[in-house]
Amino acid sequence: MNNSHFVCQHCGSCCRAAGDVRLRTGEAEAIAALLGLDIYAFTAHYTHVAVDRAGLVLVEQTDSACVFLTAANTCRIQNAKPAQCRGYPQVWRDARLDARCAGRAPVQP
Repeated sequence: MNNSHFVCQHCGSCCRAAGDVRLRTGEAEAIAALLGLDIYAFTAHYTHVAVDRAGLVLVEQTDSACVFLTAANTCRIQNAKPAQCRGYPQVWRDARLDARCAGRAPVQP
């Protein structure tokens, strides 16, 4: 996949799209540690069981934004960000996210 034209504009659009952010093994523990919470407090407050019951997903704010997206479009858990978040758009893509992403626009010369 060629993402050479992607330049993140820190618009936060990818973090505002409705949809599950699934946590992989060890990610809940890493985020909890970063936030200074024990794993039980973290999972009770910031996660729920996925609809398919195959793991944990992050809760969303009432507007569907990620619970860790700040008003300044920064990630509160940047240093422990889930692989799913780190992977967009270099590892995986989604047409719905791409359509909203300011960084997906063609770079002007």
